[in-house]
Amino acid sequence: MNSTQTNYSTDKLQYLTKWRYASSLISIALMLLSLTVIGVKGFNWGLDFTGGVVTEIQVDHSITASEVQPLMTAAYKQDVSVISASEPGRWVLRYANIPDENQRPELAEVLAPLNTDINVLNSSIVGPQVGQELVEQGGLALLVAMLCIMGYLSFRFEWRLASGALFALVHDVVFVLAFFALSQMEFNLTVLAAIMAILGYSLNDSIIIADRIREQLVAKPQWNITDINNLAIKSTFSRTMVTSGTTLITVVALWILGGAPLEGFSIAMFIGILTGTWSSVSIGATLPEFLGLKAEHYQVIPIPDHP
Repeated sequence: MNSTQTNYSTDKLQYLTKWRYASSLISIALMLLSLTVIGVKGFNWGLDFTGGVVTEIQVDHSITASEVQPLMTAAYKQDVSVISASEPGRWVLRYANIPDENQRPELAEVLAPLNTDINVLNSSIVGPQVGQELVEQGGLALLVAMLCIMGYLSFRFEWRLASGALFALVHDVVFVLAFFALSQMEFNLTVLAAIMAILGYSLNDSIIIADRIREQLVAKPQWNITDINNLAIKSTFSRTMVTSGTTLITVVALWILGGAPLEGFSIAMFIGILTGTWSSVSIGATLPEFLGLKAEHYQVIPIPDHP
């Protein structure tokens, strides 16, 4: 390819530069906002983390959650989660355990103002599956995993490309956490499992683009990094969209058909896939450019035969 053809092909990709810079600034601003939301709102920890009582009741199908919840909250003096079960009039009540049975109100008396028959189907006390110690160990494990990923990517790609992939990874997780903090949806073990899955999925997209950037740096050392990034994104864009689209179809099907138990998992995965695709083609490719990634970082230095 002669210089005229090269200039023409790179000029056609200049619009990607503006798009990458703008999307990266938007992502950083939203990430800072997300961190603020997490710090201010906190999470609505599920019984998997806090422990408590789970009671399933059957009432008249005309009774709504807005009628049950105020009565339960006033009687138990705490926030009571009222979740619709599989059938109309069937509700799952979740609340912190009250050890003293003398201070524990009877459900029949609490819900008496509803003027309907109260049938307690089952009630059980759930111990915390994830205590404070396990949460700390999980956070430490996540930190170690990210450091290991950073180390491997730095060895495999060079630390500037690795930092872009890792920052995109953190970006995706923060967005998912911010959604659950803002919406106050229950944060349980299925959501935690979704976040761990998002780590792997987001990293996959970032590695695909990083690998293409590395190939282009070796093949076209005379090109500047901006054009290399644009070309890498353009050449992998269709593959990224197809992969994300097919995965989203599966997640949406799980969201619709999985019911309430898998709702948190499906929503977390849906948000994670969207933000993962966005961050991989914006932050993941742009950050190494600002860190000074150059073709010379991938030049092979020959070793002389004689010292």
